[in-house]
Order: sequence, then C-alpha cells, then structure tokens
Amino acid sequence: MIATDLADCTATELIALYRARRASPVEATQAVLARIAARNPTLNAFCIVDAESALEDARASEARWHSGAPCDLLDGVPVSIKDLILTKGWPTLRGSRTIDEKQAWDVDAPSTARLREAGAVLLGKTNTPEFGIKGTTDNLLTGITRNPWNPQMTPGGSSGGAAVAVASGMGPLAVGTDGAGSIRIPSSFCGIAGLKASFGRVPAYPLSPMGTVAHVGPHARSVDDLALALNVMSRPDARDWTSLPYDARDYRVGLLDGVRGLRVAFSPDLGYVRNVHPEVAEAVRDAAHAFTGLGAHVEETTPGFANPEEITTKLWFVGTLALVNAMTPDQIELTDPALRWQAAEGREVSTLELHALTARRGELGSHMRRFHERYDLLLTPGVAVPAFAARAPHEWDLSLDAFLGWTPFTYPFNLTQQPAAVVPCGVTQAGLPVALQIVGPMHGDALVLRAARAFESTREWKLPLAARR
Repeated sequence: MIATDLADCTATELIALYRARRASPVEATQAVLARIAARNPTLNAFCIVDAESALEDARASEARWHSGAPCDLLDGVPVSIKDLILTKGWPTLRGSRTIDEKQAWDVDAPSTARLREAGAVLLGKTNTPEFGIKGTTDNLLTGITRNPWNPQMTPGGSSGGAAVAVASGMGPLAVGTDGAGSIRIPSSFCGIAGLKASFGRVPAYPLSPMGTVAHVGPHARSVDDLALALNVMSRPDARDWTSLPYDARDYRVGLLDGVRGLRVAFSPDLGYVRNVHPEVAEAVRDAAHAFTGLGAHVEETTPGFANPEEITTKLWFVGTLALVNAMTPDQIELTDPALRWQAAEGREVSTLELHALTARRGELGSHMRRFHERYDLLLTPGVAVPAFAARAPHEWDLSLDAFLGWTPFTYPFNLTQQPAAVVPCGVTQAGLPVALQIVGPMHGDALVLRAARAFESTREWKLPLAARR
C-alpha cells in the first residue's frame, strides 16, 4: 500500500504515482522539504539543504512527466548526497573545519552526475564524521547527527546523515560511502536497507584516501529501491580507473526469484566474535531460519578466517596519516581528536608491515572466493550491538575497541571487496532496530539483492516516523 504522505513513499512508489498522475515531483519534493524542516533541527541529518534548487529540479521533472517523457529511472525522485561526495554548486566540506568553503565547487562525483542525469531531485548534503573516519556521525563543524528511533542514540556512521534522512522520510534515497561498514552500520542502526556493492561496481572520483576498501552505495527504505538506485549509480565513469567493466543489467530483473535451492551459510559470530548483544543474536538467528522457510539450504558454520581487525585498522590509519600529513599545523589543531589519534597510530606502521598487511588481505580475499564455491551466500548480524548513546567528538574513547570492536561483521568484507547488504530483521525491547547482513560472492550484487528482497518479504517493517505518529 502506498503511503498517504508523499514523504513516506519509496522511490519506486513515487515513480508509480507520477506515472499514474496521482502525484507530481513538485508535490513529493514539497512534502520531503516539509519533513526536513520538521525533523532536521532535531536529527541533524543534513548539513546543506537547497530547497530552491530542489524545487527547480522538481519543476523541470514535472514538466517532463506531464509531456509523457520522463528522462530516466529516477526522474523526480528526491535524493541526498553524503558530504564526502562532490556535488556541483555546493561545498563538500567532509565534516571538517580544515576545508576552505570559498573555492570553485564545479565538479560532480560520478554518483552525483549519474543521479542528476537520471532526473533525480538533489536535496542537499548529509552529515558525516570528519573525512568519514569513524562509525558514528559527529564532527566539530556541523555537530552530532541523531538516531530517529531515539534521538539520544547515535545513528552510526560514517553515512549517518544519509541513513537518518532516509529513515525519517527526508528523501527516499541517499548516497553513502562504506570503508569499514559506513553504509551498513547506520542502515542497521536506523532500520533501513543499505548496500555495499562489489568494489568498483559504483564508480568513484576522487578515490578515497582509505584506498581500495572504500565503496559508494545507496541507502533506501526498500530493496526494490536499492536495485533501482544501483541501476543508475553503477553507470560508467572514466575517471575511476579502479571501476569494474560496466554491466548494463537491470538489477530489478529477477529480484523476486527468491532463494529456493541456494546454499546459505549462517555464521552468528564469524568464529571469533565474543560479544554479540543477545537481542541481536536472537533476531538474526530468527532471520536465518526464515531463509530455511523460503526454501534455502541453510547451514550454521564459520567462514574459517581469523579476525582481520588488525589489517583493517592499520591500513585505515595509514590513510588517515596521509590526510593529516597534507595539513598545516594550524589545520591539524582544528581536527577531531579521533583523526589525530588515528594518524598517530598510522605513523607506527612501517613500510614492510604495510606490505605484509596487504599480503594478508589478499589471502583473506582468496579464502572467501573459495568459500563461495561452497556457499552462495553468507548471513551474519549487521552490527553486533544496537545503537548506543550519541556523543560529541571529544567525548569518545580513543581505543581500538571503541573504533571497530562493536562492528566486527562489516569490515572483513571491505577487505575482500564483496557485495553485502543489510536489511532490518527486528527491534530490541528498547525499541532500536536490528539488521541482518547478507554477503555474496564477488560480483554477485544481483544475488545479494535478490536474497535481501526475499527476506524483506517475510517481514512487515515500520519506520520510526510511522511508528510515532
């Protein structure tokens, strides 16, 4: 059933309404802008909102729909862009006080360009921790982003603003990035769907300072919308020399084919995670059982690799060091304490150690390629814990455990570059969402979406705003 408030509609629903002339892009954009005006002061999802530009985009789209000639798949759909991603006409400050706002902002990143070409209505930029360096969303420039299920809690990060926007009806689609879980963590904490596609599936430019662990992908309120967004975002861009050859498939085709007969591995702890919240563990186990009911052959097992946290953290911290080394001493003083701590840790990694870490990463990737010769999919929790209290940058504990210890299920699959999606699978007694992670073989993006859609069909999910009306 299509929502009565256009701000609560999915992108797929909006397109159907436009086609049937039951709603217009201007009406949908006005509804979303009204929601932003009502909710953003509390949640701080957006650091830039450009209502005038959004309505101009919407009017142009409406004219195309009225003439019976929408330009592309997302014509008239409101979308937000994470503030790590270049967007022509708006500053991309990356949550940092070190970037000069007064410069030419005349380049679109690939995702922004493809969305603009597809007729999307660009709403503004969403909040991120400084340079996307951590799994919560707070910075010294634009403040703390808060979880729509409970504003005292963090939405996670680093794409926290993007996930909050989607979960709150401040646009049905958002572009995020994921270097160690940064799409999947906030999607999990905010109770929405999120996709980290195979590395290179969605072109990026400029490339992340964190290297080849960093992915670009969509947040959405339905798996159908993830597929729709991936169709557009995966279109080629020659500026990304690491991108995959373009696959012109429509990711919506086969989305309803289900999981019957698939070989599915369920790992509640990856063999080494010791601190999974009991309500998370129970909800994810129930989700795995649902795959059996859908006709998959589910086996509880472990992938058989050791915790790769050291590989992730040291590669990441070297990337942070590269960021800090390009700053002046005065700029460094303006940064998040976590950025300086990570850079100091990165300074301790030698060239030989970096080489050894890269080799270990390659072994992990090879191991998982072989694993997926036996199993089509791997199911795990999205995050080991529900959302926890939001804090300002100076209030966080600067330690390895605080950095990634609570999200052990996400970062391994940045190292291996596999596609992984999260979908909501339950709510804790405290009223906070829990998510299932679905990991597929490299290049198996369509399979991951198909499995996510099959699981989604087993649940009736309410978003935080709908639940509180």
